[in-house]
Amino acid sequence: MRFLYSSILIAAVAAGGAGAAEHQFSTLFTAQDVRDRLSNAEGVATAVDWCKKTGIGKVYIESFRDGYRAERPALLHAKQTFTDAGFAVSGCVTTTGIGKRSNGWKATSCYTNAGTQKELQSVFEYAASLFDEIMIDDFWFTDCTCAECEAARGARSWKDYRCDLMVRLSRERVLGAAKRVNPKVRLIIKYPQWYDRFHERGYEVVRETADFDRIWVGTETRDRSLGGEQPYEAYFIMRWLGRLGGDKTGGGWYDPLKTTERTYIEQARQTVLGGARESMLFCYGALQRNDGPADILALRANQAELREVAREVQRREVAGIAAYKPPNSHPENESYIFDSVGMLGLPLVPCHEFPTDAQAAFFSIHALKDPDFATKLSRFAAAGKPVLITEGLASKLHVEADNVRVLHGDSKSLLRLSPEELNSLRKPLLRPWKIEFHAPNQVALYLFADRSWVIENFNDTEAHVELDAEKLTVPARGWLYRWR
Repeated sequence: MRFLYSSILIAAVAAGGAGAAEHQFSTLFTAQDVRDRLSNAEGVATAVDWCKKTGIGKVYIESFRDGYRAERPALLHAKQTFTDAGFAVSGCVTTTGIGKRSNGWKATSCYTNAGTQKELQSVFEYAASLFDEIMIDDFWFTDCTCAECEAARGARSWKDYRCDLMVRLSRERVLGAAKRVNPKVRLIIKYPQWYDRFHERGYEVVRETADFDRIWVGTETRDRSLGGEQPYEAYFIMRWLGRLGGDKTGGGWYDPLKTTERTYIEQARQTVLGGARESMLFCYGALQRNDGPADILALRANQAELREVAREVQRREVAGIAAYKPPNSHPENESYIFDSVGMLGLPLVPCHEFPTDAQAAFFSIHALKDPDFATKLSRFAAAGKPVLITEGLASKLHVEADNVRVLHGDSKSLLRLSPEELNSLRKPLLRPWKIEFHAPNQVALYLFADRSWVIENFNDTEAHVELDAEKLTVPARGWLYRWR
């Protein structure tokens, strides 16, 4: 079923013009998929047919995962078959099972170890000999604390040591090694969805984004009732990394693990609303079992609408309340607070630099990573702009002004705020856009500079909302939108 407000959609030519980009759907064949599903003519033909039925335009064929290196003949045959069938084809590497294991997360490695580094280089040299574009799945990190790592880090903190180590290995053993084999190759780093913990495990998003040819974003939030994250997290991280990566930002990546059809489609919607140009459906093998087939049927039913919304989103500038998260900032007791705040109907505009020119802003404890934050906040508040700060941040600063409000509660308790409490919270923050939004909790609002909007309801019951004095009903686990 399609959920759209009457008379919303504009014809493609009028909406997008000649330069309107088409959102692309892609999928990944893991190294094990290559071995088990693409090593014979029948398996490849089945995969090609499935991709065509699913609206896939690009495939990534993986050469290494979990210590297994796919065989060259199978990789080349699959690559050629998909190319001949009209698909764009790239490679992929998942850096699990390489060399010495970490004494933390067993899937990843001790990258201090010289033998691990040598094997790592070999993995990327092999991939570069096969493909002109290679994506790295989101295991390109370490949490090892073995004696070898302890000795190498010296007086540095673990996060500083790991960031320096992974940046150096990215340059020397991944990018440098691959480009010596294939000067045309482009490498994509895919960041996981756990943005508050990046630097603790060696993801240094500023330097790595500068070094790699492109970046990708993990938008796999899954189902909260099954242990997943807040669905708004996918939107927040897609926008936050998208602002940091600029033109290098490709798409979002989500999977069928711990999903229902509805929550799988929520991942797709949040990825599209986040401005992604491509949706990577991980992965072919997983999508053939458990929740995968039902999720794909739901995606196929919603795909035309998702593409149309993507076109509209990509041609517009997002607007709303600036949400400042400096790179490598520590959350203290406010982990992933942005995800919950976005679920309150506050239209956030994620940013990695202080939002001097914003019309309103939300600040959390993360902002203290910025050494000049207190001064910047004072100037921002002195301009009379509406400001919302967490109680954790308020305890560290002494900002008293009529236009500064304190948000009380943690990520979970915020989702229990009543409609009356939410309406009081939203009113001053939305004043710069001369709108009012009344809605239950867990109904998100997305604004654009031309006054277009999207409302998504993450509740299991329909939501009655009011926007600009217009009364609307948003279907359960559904969305409404209007383009200007």
